[in-house]
Amino acid sequence: MTQARRWIVFGAAGFLMLAAAGTAHAQTIKNAPAPRIQSMEGVDTFNAYCVSCHGKNAKGDGPAAMALKKVPADLTTIAKRHGGKFSASDVEGVIMGANVMAAHGSRDMPVWGPVFQSLAPDQSFMKLRVSNLVDYIKSIQAL
Repeated sequence: MTQARRWIVFGAAGFLMLAAAGTAHAQTIKNAPAPRIQSMEGVDTFNAYCVSCHGKNAKGDGPAAMALKKVPADLTTIAKRHGGKFSASDVEGVIMGANVMAAHGSRDMPVWGPVFQSLAPDQSFMKLRVSNLVDYIKSIQAL
C-alpha cells in the first residue's frame, strides 16, 4: 500500500473510532484502521463504516457527530431534500469522493472508495459494496 493510500485509509478510519467509544459526549476522534468485514450487504457496510457519524437510524446523530465541524447529514431525507428523487449516482459520487456536497463543507466525510478498495484487491468487490450501500440508503428514505 502506498504511503498516500495508507493515509487515506487511516484518516477515513479515524471517523470510526472515538476516543471515548460509546459515549455521546466524545469530543475527539481516535484514528484506527478501517475494520474488515466479510459481508457485502449494504446494511452491514452501513453499520461498520457509517453509523459512527450518521447514527444507527441514519439521522446524523452517531457517537462521533459531536466531534465533527459539520453535523452529518440525515441520510433518510436525501430524496425529500431533492424533490422526492433519490439519485443513486449522486450518492455514490459522495461516497466515492467524486461529489463534494455543500453540506459537507471541507469534506469532513471520509472518501470511502480507496478504503473499500484497500480491503479487497478486486475492484469489483469495492463496486459491489458501494452499490449495495447506496441501495440500502435508498431503502431507508423517509416518505
